[in-house]
Amino acid sequence: MRQGRYRFFSTLVSGIILLQMGVGAAAAPLDQSWIQLEPGLELGLFPSPRPAPVGDSVIRVLRIDPEWFELRLLNASATKDKRPLTGKQWCERYRCIAAINASMFQTDLSTSISLMRSGEHVNNPRLTRDRAILAFGRLSSNVPPVTMIDRDCDDFAEWSNKYATLVQSIRMISCKGKNVWAQQPQRWSTAAVGTDRRGRVLFIHVRSPFTTHDLVNILLELPLELARAMYVEGGPEAQLYVGAGGRSEEFVGTYDLPFYDSDSGDRPRPVPNVIAVTRKQGR
Repeated sequence: MRQGRYRFFSTLVSGIILLQMGVGAAAAPLDQSWIQLEPGLELGLFPSPRPAPVGDSVIRVLRIDPEWFELRLLNASATKDKRPLTGKQWCERYRCIAAINASMFQTDLSTSISLMRSGEHVNNPRLTRDRAILAFGRLSSNVPPVTMIDRDCDDFAEWSNKYATLVQSIRMISCKGKNVWAQQPQRWSTAAVGTDRRGRVLFIHVRSPFTTHDLVNILLELPLELARAMYVEGGPEAQLYVGAGGRSEEFVGTYDLPFYDSDSGDRPRPVPNVIAVTRKQGR
């Protein structure tokens, strides 16, 4: 009964949100919370089973099939002007269809807090104690197009040589599927990147403020088939842009209470590093 009630509530709330986004009811089958933007690209809208103190408590997930799309790391440090951009601006400049924060960054407003490299450009060469590394741009067809390395379960030295791009950040879920984030009193908006059991990539954005520990538990309860996940940003800088399927959507973070800003959703902040999505050639 509890699962049935949640499924009904999820469908009802998702339908309302989709209509507000300009998506027709026919685009969202009643038995799921996903809508297809393009083949291999879906947007999911999931009401949290436990509401946040403010906001709509909706978890927004862009699901990306790496058989149809490629990931691309974009760094301000690799450009001539060194200028950070919003997710939408990054996509417009490099003709991408989606973007999310790549990781938190240092006080120089450019350098990632942990290892970040792509091809010949190195934003940060330092491998820190953080346990999760998103790897893509495979150098061999014998490995998945995208993988999330867990340093407690995987040999980083072995896997790191198989991919051109590595982005390290804070692990949210262990390789055994457990919540590894300690509880804390602070709540904030969150951007995260995950992989599911089928090898698809999940760009996750949650505007309503949750503690990260509680949010991980929520994500594990949702029908995402979530296998691994890492935290990439929090607060006002957390953002997700999607420009596909005939629409352009920007999801933007905000502060925790008592500074929660219900009117800041149209003011995304420039960020120096994003993971972007492009269509594969021939698709």
